[in-house]
Amino acid sequence: MSLIGIIASSKLTANPPSSVDYLVVAGGGGGGRLGGGGGAGGFRTATSLSITTGFTVTVGGGGAGSTARANQGSDGSNSVLATITSTGGGGAGSFANRLGRAGGSGGGASNDASGPQAGGAASPSGQGNAGGTAGSGMTEGGAGGGGAGGVGQDATVIGTGGNGGVGSNNSYSGSSVAYAGGGGGGGNTAGSATAGGGAGSTGNTNGTNGTDNTGGGGGGSRDSGGGGGNGGNGGKGIVILRYPDTFSPFSSVSGGLTFSTTTNGGYRIYSFTSGTGTITI
Repeated sequence: MSLIGIIASSKLTANPPSSVDYLVVAGGGGGGRLGGGGGAGGFRTATSLSITTGFTVTVGGGGAGSTARANQGSDGSNSVLATITSTGGGGAGSFANRLGRAGGSGGGASNDASGPQAGGAASPSGQGNAGGTAGSGMTEGGAGGGGAGGVGQDATVIGTGGNGGVGSNNSYSGSSVAYAGGGGGGGNTAGSATAGGGAGSTGNTNGTNGTDNTGGGGGGSRDSGGGGGNGGNGGKGIVILRYPDTFSPFSSVSGGLTFSTTTNGGYRIYSFTSGTGTITI
């Protein structure tokens, strides 16, 4: 390396960032069998988070959709950036375990002829919204899972699944992307979904999986008897960091993380799409 190159390299490594803008989205919850849509993963974003070397990044996985009427969909896993944690989305209710589970956004409830069934709460608050409720006598239709931008739709019409809650947009990747949409409920008419959430299903078909790296909830299934009809899986989360590109790249990223890096609009951008590891600045 030339003397000029050595000097340039020395200046670069001596100029690490002291703060980052971040987006941290957790994994989405799994959809229910004959049930509701999974809740979206918790959505947190802010500017100027102070960082020191050796901080942790973890990308949460999506929860599994229900494969048995007795089981709710599984919760998504948390995503973590240093001191920031986004909570996995709540799993959805199923035919014989009807309540939606709490999470970053709550899972939607399954129908029950005997009385209303509640959707899962957004817990902790501020990361998403509650799942929808299945009303009394609302047979054959599950409620929508909550999303980062809105609550899941209640199941209020017999045989019709509720729509998943809407997600929220973020442009830290370099373009505007919608994240953390809730899954749609299953039904004779299935609930729809946006922002990475999976749509509900009709007949004996599986709910649609949430889209990976959006934190979308899995769609609920109809499961009208016989085979088939599993809930959709929740989508994996994502962690995105950006800071002005006048600062140097991170010194190292441990091998447990899958990521990409680019520059755009005056920012250096890191997108972490799976795994867990440590960042050295």
